[in-house]
Amino acid sequence: MNTKALLLASVSVIIWGSTFAAISASLQGGYSAGHLVLLRFMIASIIFGVIAMWPGVKFKLPEKRDALKILLLGFIGISVYHICATFGQLTVSAGTAGMLIGSTPIFTTIIAVLVLKERLGNIGWIGLGLGFTGIFMIALGTGGSSFGISPGVILFLISALATSIFFVYQKPLFKKYNPIELTAYFTWAGTLPFLIFAPGLLQDIQGATLEANLSAIYVGIFPATVAYITWAVALSLGNASSVSSMLYVEPVVAILVAWVWLHELPVPLSIVGGFIAISGVLIVNVFGKRAVSINPLRRMKSI
Repeated sequence: MNTKALLLASVSVIIWGSTFAAISASLQGGYSAGHLVLLRFMIASIIFGVIAMWPGVKFKLPEKRDALKILLLGFIGISVYHICATFGQLTVSAGTAGMLIGSTPIFTTIIAVLVLKERLGNIGWIGLGLGFTGIFMIALGTGGSSFGISPGVILFLISALATSIFFVYQKPLFKKYNPIELTAYFTWAGTLPFLIFAPGLLQDIQGATLEANLSAIYVGIFPATVAYITWAVALSLGNASSVSSMLYVEPVVAILVAWVWLHELPVPLSIVGGFIAISGVLIVNVFGKRAVSINPLRRMKSI
């Protein structure tokens, strides 16, 4: 993965890692899950609307054959993911939520290999396995009773699968649309189903604490807008499996932010798991692709 894609993916992951603590702060401060997800994507939709109408900016309208795909991906990657993740966090702690979403690169890599025909060398697969081991150690380190077969855990696994499908299937569209306009279309499409939560939104806003309202604004501007743009650009520059392997770092960020913000202190096992997860990411990005480029040469020499 090139340096620019790595940097942009890192920005996205850091922002997304802070999302779980911010969502917890909003939920604990008076917001219902439905109202929170609606508000954050109303904010994101407005921001993209401003960008689209900015002088000198011209969005390319989706082609008819792409419209359905954009609507479907917006529903899967925005609606399904965020409804499941936000409602899932009602019963799952911020650290555990980050770990569960950290399983996303596994789904993404498998889909990328099967659908996009992307290739990952043996060392790359070892890196993914190492990263998942680190994530599992983070989960053990959190030690809360919420980590189990509960509705919240199932919802987060659905979210991980949904975002994997979203990341992989949007990549071919970058050949026709730039990352900002494509992300805008996904956001607008994905926001529409959230309107079912509109009744009572104003009452939630008025009754929520200052911290809850500021957190809701934060998740609307940064995780729902800025991070999606930087991630889309990263995907347009690199292959889906390598870029998505950066998501292994997200649980580490989630636990650290929850520690500082919500006073959820990570135990040593979580810290060790974080280092292992990051090591897995480095192996995939540094050695995984190299293994793929070397293997064809070996085959040629053996002929």
